Amino acid sequence: MRVVPSARTAARAGLAVVASAALTLGLATSASAATSTRTVVDGTTTYNLSLTAPNTVAGAGQVVTVTGSGYNTGQGIYVGLCVVDGAAGANKPTPCLGGQDETGATGASHWINNVFGGLFANSSKFGTGGTFSVQIYVQATLDDGSVCGQDVDCAIVTRADHFDSGDRKYDVHVPVTFN
Repeated sequence: MRVVPSARTAARAGLAVVASAALTLGLATSASAATSTRTVVDGTTTYNLSLTAPNTVAGAGQVVTVTGSGYNTGQGIYVGLCVVDGAAGANKPTPCLGGQDETGATGASHWINNVFGGLFANSSKFGTGGTFSVQIYVQATLDDGSVCGQDVDCAIVTRADHFDSGDRKYDVHVPVTFN
């Protein structure tokens, strides 16, 4: 079941994705994108993590395409729109809007894992070089009535899956503001 925001929330609709303070977005169309890249050195391995998403979305809800590359294919990740507190890697992004979509009913999250990907709803395997392209459903209002950009800060995120949920090095945020 999808939560339909109130008319007041829908009026605030436009969604702008801002990658960082250093990234300046001009007048954007729905075809434009914002990217957040995070490089993490883990022993002798360097992970270059990128995430791309459209920068305008209807506040009442819309399916967006999220892509990434350079991910460690040995570590599964979740992709979704979540509340964030601080910089990527500082705190676990949670809660995520739509929760953990194990049945595929909301489309609000996607699980990428090379062992179990494709066996469950809203799951898939990584492509060559740790790439992925998934679609998720995003909306402005959380189940508790909080609104992204008004009451809480939200971002389209990747984070380590439940097999290593405490590992913050896979956290990549593309901050989201609902107007």
